[in-house]
Amino acid sequence: MYSDARPGRFTRKWLVWLVLVVLAFMLCLLRWGGYLLVSTDTLPSHTDAAVALQGSISAQILRIDGAVRLLQQGLTERVLLSVPRQSYWGESIPPVARRYLHTKYGENVADRVYFCEVGPEVNSTEHEAKAVSACIKQHRWRAIVLVTSNYHTRRAGFLWREALKAENPQVSVWVYGVPDPTFEPAGWWRERLYAKTWVLEVAKLVETCLFG
Repeated sequence: MYSDARPGRFTRKWLVWLVLVVLAFMLCLLRWGGYLLVSTDTLPSHTDAAVALQGSISAQILRIDGAVRLLQQGLTERVLLSVPRQSYWGESIPPVARRYLHTKYGENVADRVYFCEVGPEVNSTEHEAKAVSACIKQHRWRAIVLVTSNYHTRRAGFLWREALKAENPQVSVWVYGVPDPTFEPAGWWRERLYAKTWVLEVAKLVETCLFG
């Protein structure tokens, strides 16, 4: 009886190729996957304001430092911080923040920091973009640079540009990423904290791209 083994060999060949493709994809993901989240722009020589985005306490300290550094380098005229209208104890936030900035950076920097007070409903990058857009429009700024953690740059840039396109289409946006101790693009899978940050941010990025 005649038996044709070619279909079996054909199937094994494609299985081998499939395994090789999967392995190559995994290696590429390990090598360059961290950079999927990072999208930092080349900044212009001048912008109206550097907007330090909200985040965890440690992240926001770094983001404010990054915005102040741009101010000191002359790349922006001022810094904008979005802050809650009041603390848990009913205390107004801007005066407290102003004292902190005076102590840490000096009077020259602190006097060039503006505050955008937002409500408790602002609990995401998208909500912050929509709320702060009103402050940007009020000041009639036309060029801003977003300052955020490196792993947050791609998603933040996408959401802010979409929000400003709807609210202030005349505003140009650049994104500046600062290093964050919770994430390292190169070797993101080597540390548990880096990997956790990567997984969470990739999930948010995919959700943003699919559903806005």
